Amino acid sequence: MLKNAAARTLCATEFLDCDTALVQDYAKRIIGSAQDPVEQARKLYYAMRDRILYDVYDIDLSRAGMRASSILSAGTGFCIHKSIAFTAAARSVGIPCRLAFADVRNHISTPRLREIVGGEVFHWHSYAEIYLNGRWIKATPVFNLKLCQLFGIAPLEFDGTSDAALQLYDKQSDQYLEFICHHGSFEEFPYAQCIAALKRHHPLLFTNGRRTIRGNLAKEQHSEAISPC
Repeated sequence: MLKNAAARTLCATEFLDCDTALVQDYAKRIIGSAQDPVEQARKLYYAMRDRILYDVYDIDLSRAGMRASSILSAGTGFCIHKSIAFTAAARSVGIPCRLAFADVRNHISTPRLREIVGGEVFHWHSYAEIYLNGRWIKATPVFNLKLCQLFGIAPLEFDGTSDAALQLYDKQSDQYLEFICHHGSFEEFPYAQCIAALKRHHPLLFTNGRRTIRGNLAKEQHSEAISPC
């Protein structure tokens, strides 16, 4: 059954459009001459983590905007976008990959963002599950290096053999992120279910049905960091 499930997570879908030239060319450029699937996965992970910038503001949430090819073209997005792009890129080079979702507490955020979101709980946080060496491994290529530096947390590293789920602690060993509940693993992005949940739990984040409100998380955190006491 596991082999069949892994095979299904190689397929192109509406959102995980790994059969498009844009996704395939992007992945090939990133992996270069690497032949080992673990090394390929690591290269894709770090490209998605640091080259696709993390932001929750002014992000396209339309069906077209949440396709992997569109996300790679835009070069920005939040956890769902970045996980979609990573999953599609992995599939494009023959590595089974799927999406997973969970609610988390104490996400990387600013006072303004917490006010908009409605507290410390962020619903439908996304990461990827990638099939390497006969087992599923969690990979979260979400918070880019510069953003982590702004927030004072270590970036999440991925060695291709162990789970890279989320940053549990900041550099002062204070608990920073934690899973609250899991929504499961998906072979395709559950667009209607996910967007409906985001609108229900975080209505102030939306300007309309297609984009999140304007802002810039990195600039917001930088301003917060240099503000006088």
